[in-house]
Amino acid sequence: MRHSVSEYSEVALPNDANPLGDLLGGRVMHVVDLAGALAAARHSRRPVVTASVDNMSFLHPVKIGQLLVLKSSVNRVFRTSMEVGVKVMVEDLESGVVRHTSSAYLTFVALDSEGQPTPVGPVIPETEEEKRRYEEAGERRRYRLEMKALRSDRKRNHS
Repeated sequence: MRHSVSEYSEVALPNDANPLGDLLGGRVMHVVDLAGALAAARHSRRPVVTASVDNMSFLHPVKIGQLLVLKSSVNRVFRTSMEVGVKVMVEDLESGVVRHTSSAYLTFVALDSEGQPTPVGPVIPETEEEKRRYEEAGERRRYRLEMKALRSDRKRNHS
């Protein structure tokens, strides 16, 4: 797992702000996707595409001029797909205060040279924290697949 760990950072700029001077949530989501893709590509050594984003909450606003620091890693591989966890921190560059502002789980699919899904080697959890994230990723995948089946059933029943 540690080989996929990636870090991405950028300063919140005025062109990405809302009228309150806060970074747009969509911009945060964009950099979360970039950070997640970085970890997935680093692990798979393949081009990757985003298949899904589970849930994203914004705990604290990001003010213009603050530094976003995103840490990402592959939690688990499921053949061609990978769950990546991304944690978003915001650092006030004047005070040095760092706050956790968002977290997200994304699923990426690795692609071969023809743009088709391709198998990815497994991640090997080594620490207790990595083992916990690995197990929890399996639980989230089961839930995702249950929800997908439920949506499919509803769609068939309404057709």
